[in-house]
Amino acid sequence: MAETSSTDQPWLGDACSLVDAFRSGDRSPREELEATLAAIESSDLNAFSHIDPERARRAADEADVNKPFGGVPFAIKELDEVEGWPDTGASLVFKDRKATHTSWAIERVLGDGGAVPVGLTTASEFGGLNVSVTKLNGVTHNPWQHGRTAGGSSGGAATAVAGGLVSLASGGDGGGSIRIPAGYTGLLGFKGTYGRISRGPRAPFRPGTVVPGNLARSVRDAARYFDVAAGVDPRDPTSLPSHGHWEADLGTNDLKGRRFAVVPALGGVTLETGVEENLRRWADDLAAATGMVQVEHDLQTPNLAAMWMMGNLSTLLPELGDRWPSCAKDLTDEVALGVYLSQALYNLESAAVAEAQRLELHEAMASAFEEVDFIVASTNPGPAFKAESSKSADVDIMDKVLGNAAARLGLRGALTGVSMVSGAFHKLPRKLVETMEAKFPELVAMGGLTIASNVYGNPAVSIPAGLVNGLPVGAQVLAPHHRDGLLFDVALAAEQSMPWPQVAPSVTGAGEVIPTR
Repeated sequence: MAETSSTDQPWLGDACSLVDAFRSGDRSPREELEATLAAIESSDLNAFSHIDPERARRAADEADVNKPFGGVPFAIKELDEVEGWPDTGASLVFKDRKATHTSWAIERVLGDGGAVPVGLTTASEFGGLNVSVTKLNGVTHNPWQHGRTAGGSSGGAATAVAGGLVSLASGGDGGGSIRIPAGYTGLLGFKGTYGRISRGPRAPFRPGTVVPGNLARSVRDAARYFDVAAGVDPRDPTSLPSHGHWEADLGTNDLKGRRFAVVPALGGVTLETGVEENLRRWADDLAAATGMVQVEHDLQTPNLAAMWMMGNLSTLLPELGDRWPSCAKDLTDEVALGVYLSQALYNLESAAVAEAQRLELHEAMASAFEEVDFIVASTNPGPAFKAESSKSADVDIMDKVLGNAAARLGLRGALTGVSMVSGAFHKLPRKLVETMEAKFPELVAMGGLTIASNVYGNPAVSIPAGLVNGLPVGAQVLAPHHRDGLLFDVALAAEQSMPWPQVAPSVTGAGEVIPTR
């Protein structure tokens, strides 16, 4: 069993067990912090964009270990805000901007939770991509294999937790940005019902899909995070009440007889070889462990990735202001492309198409949950691809997407049915059109698996589901609105019957399963 009590390296168990170690006197918050800072300094994963050792040391020395996360080093996603810290949006355009307030959820985890703020983890630029590669911060690597992506936009958070640097990190999920990195790094990624954790104190409605949360080594870490961070924010009218005992309620729901359907390629996304087979084995094992019943359901949903991307990135135009378009050279290619697309194509007509697709998705999901309690799907099209690229290292996703009818349909619908070669894009430079033809279909496919639950607003969780080609893949489980507690128990049952390594093999040398209790 891997050693979790040595003070010369960060804690390798979950955050809850670290708090227990503090309370028993086996470890102190200050020595844990010093081990954390040293590990971050020596790491080549590029998981952090900002470190504040002075503030962290003050917080560690003053830590109240009787609080839920008292003394636990806490990594904060770069797109969350901490007053006085950089507020860059992971973009070179805003490299000098500072936050003027602290995000609601982060304030609760630091205050009521007692966590120690270490620094900011790397993210994708403005949260617009499922890879953490920016001109500001460079490339973030997957601790399971250096040179592979950890996903995005919470890629740095996932790397920090799976890479053994911290046991607790915040994340945000607007199109899969917690679940995608969790799937790629072998972690638990829980997206609650929309509004469960507030985006406040400044909570814009658009794109109306973002749910804050965390990357977790264990189910109880995620549940405890809900205990601390969930609740009504008076400045966020979409925020929901929290009953405040998510962790205490773990394991209280009887899953026997609950019905679930396996829909591996949600949204018509093409999966890489071995992913569906692995998912179905995992689902069979879950059914055997819980007594849940697998049934057939042909869930057909539109792929909303393209429209989500353009609608989301269109909100950047007011933020960029008069910097646009001269700042395009400072943006990642995909983000610049998305802003150009949004400016040229996202209008009343395309917004109407998006709304029709949203309603179509709502109907499909509601109908499915009238027949089943859960939907099981893949979290990612395949295991982690090359970190420097948005394309798979081993499979030509582009060819697969272009040959996939559902993906092509999603692309055509997002572009309001107008062919790229028709001249409808006269406002765009020719080079940009060529880039769009090459990259846009790929972007349609990559987020199609996860975006459905963001648009519908229901809870969804990515659970470690073993390895494909030696790298982690996630099983995504979706539940109806407000059944967050029930979904926690599905994840708990999976954790107990099919436990996973809490950190990558590169950390322990063997990827041992570290007990949580």
